[in-house]
Amino acid sequence: GTSQPATEAMVAALAGTPADTGIPKETLFPIADYFRGVKKSLESSFSLNTAIDIDTKVLSFQIPGGMLSNMLNQLKEQGHADKYPQVLEEMPRVRADLGYPPLVTPTSQIVGTQAVLNVVFGRYQMVPVQTKDLVRGKYGRTPGQISEQVRQMIIGDEQPITHRPADDIPPQIARYRQDLLEKGYYQQAANVEEVLSYALFPEVALAYFDKHR
Repeated sequence: GTSQPATEAMVAALAGTPADTGIPKETLFPIADYFRGVKKSLESSFSLNTAIDIDTKVLSFQIPGGMLSNMLNQLKEQGHADKYPQVLEEMPRVRADLGYPPLVTPTSQIVGTQAVLNVVFGRYQMVPVQTKDLVRGKYGRTPGQISEQVRQMIIGDEQPITHRPADDIPPQIARYRQDLLEKGYYQQAANVEEVLSYALFPEVALAYFDKHR
């Protein structure tokens, strides 16, 4: 049946308000972890849903909600949903290792995925190309310093770039404009907005051009 809200959730919700309890939420984490284990042991007896619990540790780790759901799905797919608490604890460590990239797309997903892989397979035993590119500097300069030890583990002696990553991409507008001309879309090729639409969504753009010729 329905129970009272968790103590740590109420403490977090009331923090900074006139009803602030004054209880440091960190002191409640071990208690919450203990009773989370109790709940897990009673899961089958009482048909409890233990897939998702309110965990106020996310306030300390500053993890976006969408990122949490992605991490949980990744763990479920790999059969490691029980490792969710360890992933939460690994998240800030990975973020520190990678120079504190902002937790917004796409770097939030890179950090989250790497945290999952670290917990499941061991720290940096499996590193996706996106994490490597982040360390290489292809997502721009990180606010903090990337751990030298971690950099060696991920890209070895390869030197990260220090310039603007987009400078390595040659100009594309002329190529897409020429492509449109060769396909017979002369009017669209003269309009830079139409060329950009084609560059971003080629199939959709061509269908739109055909419909509005």
